[in-house]
Amino acid sequence: MSEYHVSVLLKESIELLNVQADGKYVDVTFGAGGHSGAILNMLSVKGHLYAFDQDDDAIDNALKDERFTLIQANFKHIKRFLRLEGVRQVDGILADLGVSSHQLDFPERGFSYRFDAPLDMRMNVKASLTAAKVLQSYDEAQLIEVLSSYGEVRNSRSLAKAIINARKFSEIKSTFDLNRILDQNIMGLRMKYYSQVYQALRMEVNDEIGALKALLADGMELLKEGGRFVVITFHSIEDRVVKNFFKAGNFEGEVEKDAFGNMTRPFTLVNKKVIMADAKEQKLNVRSRSAKLRAASKM
Repeated sequence: MSEYHVSVLLKESIELLNVQADGKYVDVTFGAGGHSGAILNMLSVKGHLYAFDQDDDAIDNALKDERFTLIQANFKHIKRFLRLEGVRQVDGILADLGVSSHQLDFPERGFSYRFDAPLDMRMNVKASLTAAKVLQSYDEAQLIEVLSSYGEVRNSRSLAKAIINARKFSEIKSTFDLNRILDQNIMGLRMKYYSQVYQALRMEVNDEIGALKALLADGMELLKEGGRFVVITFHSIEDRVVKNFFKAGNFEGEVEKDAFGNMTRPFTLVNKKVIMADAKEQKLNVRSRSAKLRAASKM
């Protein structure tokens, strides 16, 4: 299990979740079960943990425990699948976002620029859209939008043009096909540039921001009063979405007022200042360096 994926900010996130022994909890990013295992250790026989993961490989890590239910689905469907389980409200929701170490280290998944592999990047291998299809079928305007919005790529316009021109001569099918185009258009540090482009494609393929917004909106409905929402993000785009939603209950971050001018907030921030991994964890787990942890309690 530990080889599949190392849980980031494990101790801190579980503490912020404030697990009650008889409560119902949801780990929407099961992975190797690190966070789920820690939550189960704190539950009584009356408590229950529901976990989500759409990756076939993660399903192999399912915990054998009567207090545990693993649902193979995208967490954007959290409300629908929990209702199928007869669950209308929960005491806490935990999300560890982003691509897993396991996915990055398997070349055939196409998540990493380090290996020559098909441009796949699907977290759900049954989905139809791949990174190769994005690069081959999106028009220039769509490519610019993906690169700028999801990767904050500074030369998104010229890179989009380069992609359009390159595919006229040969199909962009592999990571190294893409890398050759990137090498001719790099702006700034090479590895950072690669990371931004690959992140943008991965987020588009998996509709990561759309899924996150659905999770936050439905999760707010599912939480009991006083229930905790704990989210670990790995880049500024998704962190901004979480920060705004926890602050105001919407994705613009604008706090609404009632008829009397009083501000209405659906959450109380548990940690007003974002929590990051300490130097020890960052040294042991490179992935933790970009992690940001936020938690909110439903009012």
